[in-house]
Amino acid sequence: MVVALHDRGLFTWEEWAATLSGKLKHLGALDDGSDYYHWWLEALESLIASKNVADSHDIDQLAAAWQRAAHATPHGQPIRLENDPERS
Repeated sequence: MVVALHDRGLFTWEEWAATLSGKLKHLGALDDGSDYYHWWLEALESLIASKNVADSHDIDQLAAAWQRAAHATPHGQPIRLENDPERS
């Protein structure tokens, strides 16, 4: 997703590197790096919000919809957002 958004011009690699680096230096980041992808996601969400693509509420709502869709999808079938039982 990061590569696709970069390729579409949403942010530069310099912006991405600076944002991710800032998140990785966050107080509470684990020394062993096991939370790396947590901070990766935080960095991506920060960039999306700073570029006014979506705010944290929109991101949380969409993530919840994908989670519901995943639970409603039969094993072995592709997860599709339209499988979310709360979508109208």
